[in-house]
Amino acid sequence: MKAVGVDLGGHNVAAGLVEDGVIKARAEEQTDQTREPGPVIAQIARMANALGAGSEVPTGICIPGGIDAKRECAMMITNFVGWNGLPIRRMFEEAIGGRAAIENDANAYALGEGFAGAAKGADNYLVLTLGTGIGGGIVSGGRLLTGAHGMAGEMGHIVLGRDEPCGPGCRGLGHLEAICGADALEKKAKDMGLGSAPVLKELWLRKDEPAVAPLWDFALDNIARGIASLIHVLDPELVIIGGGLRKGAGFMELLEARIPRYLGEPFKQTLKIRSSELDTDAPIFGAAASALSQF
Repeated sequence: MKAVGVDLGGHNVAAGLVEDGVIKARAEEQTDQTREPGPVIAQIARMANALGAGSEVPTGICIPGGIDAKRECAMMITNFVGWNGLPIRRMFEEAIGGRAAIENDANAYALGEGFAGAAKGADNYLVLTLGTGIGGGIVSGGRLLTGAHGMAGEMGHIVLGRDEPCGPGCRGLGHLEAICGADALEKKAKDMGLGSAPVLKELWLRKDEPAVAPLWDFALDNIARGIASLIHVLDPELVIIGGGLRKGAGFMELLEARIPRYLGEPFKQTLKIRSSELDTDAPIFGAAASALSQF
């Protein structure tokens, strides 16, 4: 069976024809600069059709924002204009000329890792993506956990801080993303006097320097607390870490070493942490998997 998976981002649209767990063909373009529904949906339809989507091949589209519980309408897509409340699943189907499924991008990342990545074969796992923001998705009993309103799995918004603002798309306070997302860490580094425009990749290479070490002690500790809290609530088989922050040499080892100190004794014996295998392809696989599971 095959499906087209599409990952809609603020800067780029990436798509792939997924067949038998492999991406057979790809396409990538800059997202239409208007970011408005009509032009973006037309762009995605054109790309999906070029990869073979249509009446015989369904399409899954993951979007950077919230959708309703029935996976029909956009609720809040950050930095896109005029999408909220629109029946975008139907609009995609009409534009593509075939069946379409929509999913949140972080949830699609989780589905992708289960479909063809580090969580393949697992029925209970969570994925946490550490990047500019912090996202993720939860699979429980083999099914994506979506909640009563379609918004479950927002792990970057668990509250570990105090009054730190979480950005215009959220406007909550003290969320994990607000203190440990890449943007937040760069701001903290600047406040610590580590440069007027600090770059986290460079600061990671200097992590053992006395002036830099407190930044990463803060980040690793809070991320470890967050993961431990999620493990206590969800009791997963494994935790998958994705996103750019994890790619620093030794990051995963240092993070994994911190988590047990915050775990209750039974959970220390079941802790399994893995790095994402699919990386930026995970949402494409997840979007395709969503379409295949529905159609």
